[in-house]
This record gives sequence, structure tokens and C-alpha cells, in this order.
Amino acid sequence: MAPQHRRVIAVTGASGGIGRATAKAFGARGDTVALLARGEEGLRAACAEVEAAGGRALAVPVDVADPDQVNEAVQRIEDELGPVDVWVNVAFTSVFSPFDQITPAEFKRVTEVSYLGYVYATMAILPRMKSRGRGTIVQVGSALAYRGIPLQTAYCGSKHAIQGFHESLRCELLHEKSPVHVTMVQMPAVNTPQFSWVLSRLPRRPQPVPPIYEPEVAARGVVYAADHPKRREYWVGGTTAMTLIANAVAPGVLDRYLAKTGFSSQQTDEPQPADAPDNLWEPADRDRDFGTHGRFDGKSTPRSRQLWLSQHHGALGAAAAALSAMGGLSWAAARRSR
Repeated sequence: MAPQHRRVIAVTGASGGIGRATAKAFGARGDTVALLARGEEGLRAACAEVEAAGGRALAVPVDVADPDQVNEAVQRIEDELGPVDVWVNVAFTSVFSPFDQITPAEFKRVTEVSYLGYVYATMAILPRMKSRGRGTIVQVGSALAYRGIPLQTAYCGSKHAIQGFHESLRCELLHEKSPVHVTMVQMPAVNTPQFSWVLSRLPRRPQPVPPIYEPEVAARGVVYAADHPKRREYWVGGTTAMTLIANAVAPGVLDRYLAKTGFSSQQTDEPQPADAPDNLWEPADRDRDFGTHGRFDGKSTPRSRQLWLSQHHGALGAAAAALSAMGGLSWAAARRSR
């Protein structure tokens, strides 16, 4: 259910994929949305979509790997739009490559954007939220925050780091009995432009590991989490749930399974173009808009039953307990009637 007043929302990585879909979802509710990203053309197009959906949009060009830029972005947003009610961290980059083909500079860059970008943004907005006694921070994670896969060592390392950071910070806020909330949304494979613009040293074009979900599914999970931030995390997609459970039960088996399947499942049959975009150091969407979706609309699903289950697990648990109790009473009554 949407809040009764228009909120101020900030979304990093908002020029494409999950970030852009999330910005549009908040805009459709009439919220005011600050969109943060590096690519100016991607930001311009994303802002137009937010406003067409019914929201107010502010484009904020920023590299989240630079803490000074992040602090300046937060100051600008609050000066122009007012206090931020919800901050959503999505921005990331990656390198598709065997580990021994990644340079130290590339690995550092991925870590600075995909992990430290979350830290710097949280560091910039959290004191402001604390001083106001309200606010929510949503960290967009991944099943890969729990389960590493081959060919994405830098990205998986960053997602694991975000998970530890999130858990530690949440404990501190609970200890303080703070009214500010942090929550995390673990994502499945999503059809985003990253598979067209992330630096890749693979022989064939990269792809998300099927099954693939559309960005709007992820966005619905983020919006719900922002509205219900007292949960430590939410899982989006049945594959996220299965991966996390399997990794908890039999991680060694999963290691061997991914060693066999993880290379081919992350590549299509098409050769990687020699002139493919690369957004590691410079934004691929500076002069060209890639949109919200990637190249896999024909293979992607626009819904997730598991997302609904994740959002309503408390009610389902209560219903199951009630049914169990009713069954027990019926059994006892039947015994007495004999």
C-alpha cells in the first residue's frame, strides 16, 4: 500500500536495469525521485520515464566510488527536494572474466563501485536520517551475496561484503533502538543492460544464468521492502531461495555443480563483439540510452510467485500454524468420539 504523502526517494544506478525500474515504480506512486548515475543520456531518459509515470525527477550525475561526489550529491538532493525518506543503493559494475585475467586496478574499481559505493552513500545519508529520527535505506543485493559463482570474482566479493556490512549496521541500529531502518533485497538473474556494457573477457556474449526475471519484478521487491523495512532481508525469485537454501545445506556440492555448469550458463552462443561497450571506467550510457531492459526480454519472466511468498511469510506461517492446530483439534475430537 502506498504511503499517504509523497516521499523523497534517492536511487543509485538509476540510469538502467533494476535502479531505473525502481525509480519508475516510485514515480508511479507520485513520489519525488532523485536518480543517481554516471551516464547523462541514460539519466535524462530515465528521468523522463519517472515523470511520465507521475513522479517528479531530479537527475544527479555522480560516481558513487568517489565519497566527495556522493556527499555533494546528498547535499544537492536535500537542498532541492527536501529530506530523503528512502535511499536505495543499486549502483554496481563488474568484470566477466576468470580471476587470473583481471588486473588489480579492475578488481579495485569493481570493489569501489559495487561495495564502497554502498558504504559511502549509507555513510552520507545515515547521519541525516538519524538526526531527523526517520528514514529507510534499502541495499539491493543478490543471491551471489551468499553464493559465489565462477567468472564473477570481483562482483561476488563485493556482494558478500555488502551482506556483512548490512548485517553489522543493522545490529548497531537495533542496539541503539534507532527509528532508522536498513533492509536488503536479494535478487535473482535479471534482464538488465549490464550484459551489454560490462567489461567481458569471455569468448561469447555474457548472459544472466536462467531463469531470468524482468527488472520490474526486482523493482516491486525494492518498493515493498522500502514500505516494510523492519525485515532484515527479502528474497526475489524462486532461484534466489533455492540457491540460498542449497548453499546453506550443501555448499561443497554446489561448488562442483557450478564448476561444471557455471561457465557455459553465463554465455550465449554468440561471439563477444570486439567493439562491445565497456562501462568500468566510463559510463556506456553517456551519449546513448540503453533503457531499463537488457537483450533477454524473450527469455525473461515478468512475475515471481516467490516474491509474494517472501513478502507474506509471516501471514503464511500463522495460517499454517492455525491449520495445524485445527488438524490437531479434529484428530483429538475424533479420538474422543471413538
